[in-house]
Amino acid sequence: MALNVAIVGMGGIGNVHAQCYEKDPIARIVAVCDIIRERADRAAERYGCPAFYSVRDMLKSGVRIDCASMCTAGVENGGDHYRPTMELLGGGIPVLGEKPISNEVAKAEKMVALARKKHLRYGINLNHRFTPAACRAKEWLDEGRFGRPHIINMTMWIDNPNETSPYFHIRALHPHSIDVMRYFCGDVISVHAFFLRGETRDGRKRKCWSNLQANMLFKNGVVGHLTGSYDAGGGFGLERCEVTGSKGRFVLNDACVDLTFYSRNGTETETYHHLGGMTGFGETFASRIHRWLEQNAAKVAPSRIDGSGEDALRAQKIIEACIASWERKAVVDVKY
Repeated sequence: MALNVAIVGMGGIGNVHAQCYEKDPIARIVAVCDIIRERADRAAERYGCPAFYSVRDMLKSGVRIDCASMCTAGVENGGDHYRPTMELLGGGIPVLGEKPISNEVAKAEKMVALARKKHLRYGINLNHRFTPAACRAKEWLDEGRFGRPHIINMTMWIDNPNETSPYFHIRALHPHSIDVMRYFCGDVISVHAFFLRGETRDGRKRKCWSNLQANMLFKNGVVGHLTGSYDAGGGFGLERCEVTGSKGRFVLNDACVDLTFYSRNGTETETYHHLGGMTGFGETFASRIHRWLEQNAAKVAPSRIDGSGEDALRAQKIIEACIASWERKAVVDVKY
């Protein structure tokens, strides 16, 4: 039986979610919501459902909603998530939020706490971990194929001219990269980060810290490094993740394009190109959203949601520790 889905925030990312739901056999779009009436009306016409201009009105309408996507934006892409998410959770609706969970940790903590109090499933669109290639690499790790993990190196870079705030780059982009690092290696306990302001394409100094390097120590002893940039171009890929252990290592390129295992004890390799038929980053949304639908349909316990609000909160706390490290010029412990 299909789940009744509502989408809040009908900008670009909201329509990406809607198109994924529209094509998924276990979803039915029953409501769209946006404070910009023209957006809501256009989306309602496109997806054949009622339009609402506030979450409260949508909840009062009597439309049955099994789960919802929260696709608002705001400051650092997470500034507008808090109020409508709290309204949905308060109304008993499971929520799949966009990343970052919030650009303010205190608000993220309140959303996670409310979902826990109401026993509701609360996920975040941390879609890079939901690719077939990432899942295969995690299976290798869990099976012990690499022995004891030693090192994780993560690179994520795009060409993004956005200048809305000094820390827009790390808060908006790196929930993804840090979640991938946590997915493979667990919690980070301390960080030491460095930031650099790059240049715009026409050579002007940027207002935001558009480049970063961060060293990380994980609870299990793994040491890691994150490289990030909003100034990349010229044929760079989106990302690269490498994990090295006592028995081997793997390299994962662009979330889903290539995955290769290298044995430490010989010449053995195992390589996949477009594993599972996934050919590019754009396809990761459907994969993540389908998993969200599956887990809601199966009534999975909220504590077992993949890519949960708690996962996103922990990634955001690592981000804030990186910012504190740069500002204090010191190694900073992550406070969970």
